[in-house]
Amino acid sequence: MDNNDFVHLHSHSHYSLLRSLPTVGELVEGAKEKGYDTVSLTDFGSLYGAIEFYKKCKEENMKPIIGFEAFVAPDSRYNEDYSENETTYYHLVLLAENFDGYQNLMKLSSTGHLEGRYKEIPRIDKDLLREYSDNLIALSGPIEGEVSALLNEDKKEQAKEAALEYQEIFGKDNFYLELQDHPGIEGQMQVNTQLEELSEETGIPMVVSRDVRYLDPDQTEAQDILRCIDEGWKMDQKNREDYRHVDRSMNEAEDIISRFKHVPEAVKNTRKIADRVEIEIELDNWHFAPAEEVGVPEDVPAKDYLRREVYDRVFDTYEDITPEIIGRIEYELAIIEIKGYSPYFLCVADYVQFARDRGIVETTRGSAAGSLVSYILDITIVDPVRFQLPFERFLNPYRPSAPDIDTDFADDRRDEVIRYLFDTYGEDRVAQIITFGTMKARGSVRDVGRVLGYSYNYCDEVAKLIPMGADDIPEALEEEPELKELYEENEKITRLLDLAMQIEGRARHTSIHAAGVVISPTDITDFTPVQLETDGDNVISQYEMHSVESAGVLKYDVLGIRNLSILGNAVDIDLISCC
Repeated sequence: MDNNDFVHLHSHSHYSLLRSLPTVGELVEGAKEKGYDTVSLTDFGSLYGAIEFYKKCKEENMKPIIGFEAFVAPDSRYNEDYSENETTYYHLVLLAENFDGYQNLMKLSSTGHLEGRYKEIPRIDKDLLREYSDNLIALSGPIEGEVSALLNEDKKEQAKEAALEYQEIFGKDNFYLELQDHPGIEGQMQVNTQLEELSEETGIPMVVSRDVRYLDPDQTEAQDILRCIDEGWKMDQKNREDYRHVDRSMNEAEDIISRFKHVPEAVKNTRKIADRVEIEIELDNWHFAPAEEVGVPEDVPAKDYLRREVYDRVFDTYEDITPEIIGRIEYELAIIEIKGYSPYFLCVADYVQFARDRGIVETTRGSAAGSLVSYILDITIVDPVRFQLPFERFLNPYRPSAPDIDTDFADDRRDEVIRYLFDTYGEDRVAQIITFGTMKARGSVRDVGRVLGYSYNYCDEVAKLIPMGADDIPEALEEEPELKELYEENEKITRLLDLAMQIEGRARHTSIHAAGVVISPTDITDFTPVQLETDGDNVISQYEMHSVESAGVLKYDVLGIRNLSILGNAVDIDLISCC
């Protein structure tokens, strides 16, 4: 065997939310530096980083393997009736073989979040796996996977039945028994031996993996810090799982191969799987909300309908239709048509009109005020001809980014506009957009200090030395001489800041974008996986706004503004007092 025979098929990024350390960029660049030409992304339950990962791999000339580590309910994903010590889910690694497999991953992850969530864990089940198993490759997972867990409990016959069932679900050569390179995990070596025996008995092939959570062994403590932050532990706490005892770094192929020479096929199968994977995702080809849902006949192109609407309504806008106005209309429509943005304008005009018809205070701000088409459609209320506002600042033939009409609504009635979009286009075509809260510099110092057992006041004093404008701790050390001096001379602060630097910038939790909504012409999960917002029922994309637009659906800005609510209430009060 040579080093090219092994590929890491089980790797996590910081999108595993406080359970893994590297950013997507660090994961891809780190794999490349270690001599790999292929790298995988298998975060827990979700596909948050998939588009970012795909783009970064293409940039670095690395082959991307997209997947996720699924949580599989032992029975039905709908079941929530479990005894205290009963298993509620098993782990399973799913990899997309091609674009169709990638789309099946989006369906599985989305359904797990929408239908199978139990104690914040997005679970799928075997019925769902059967429905979406095409073009997927499955690995039996870590010691918490069903097959390995049963073997670890000495339930060999049940483990065999489970393995054969997975093979039946995914098909021969699409399900692999996963030998993990984690001798530090209690029971792992014995389970590996039993997996080898099971493979020989059933003919199910094996792969070697490592559950990668960081790049280098010297990051073990930082990974442990993340887990402590997530669980509320202190590092010196005795009754906790200590992640420093297991090496989960992305080690070199030579190192892995040296420990699995007795099962060369399990090593070589990682390369065989990598060679099978061919994913091509079309990026930045935008698909718009279906125009027929806002009254456009199916046999009429959106561009023709928009043109008709503009010329029908221009007479309500201007008493005197001058050649200047006609020329401006034709100029703008030509650019809108060339760029293919006609459905976008029709959609925005429709929900703005909905708001106005119902007395919801609304305004449109930004460069869209330079569009005469927007003014005629009542999207904006400022005459760009009268005030000589340039259209090109809003849209021009050379602008690579999508149009961006910022519509603001009274914040106490914004939900009515969002509900209108869901009712108009369908529950399965609309989602709000996810955002990720990250570990900021000052917060990282305080969090690390708490885990290390330092007093709050001590950590707070150090954190406050970080200038508010500093992007990160290294920049703060350059800008603040007192902080740099303490860092160089005080061992406690050196350790505190060194660990804080390793975790800052990592994703900590999910949230919801203040304005962004995406609308798809087909099921939204054809373009982005979705989930429920934290502690709420709003459906949100798993891709943040840049990735979701790269994936092919355009962001509509529907922002709630408190001042508009105040103004609306003031008008109502004035009307009442007048009467």
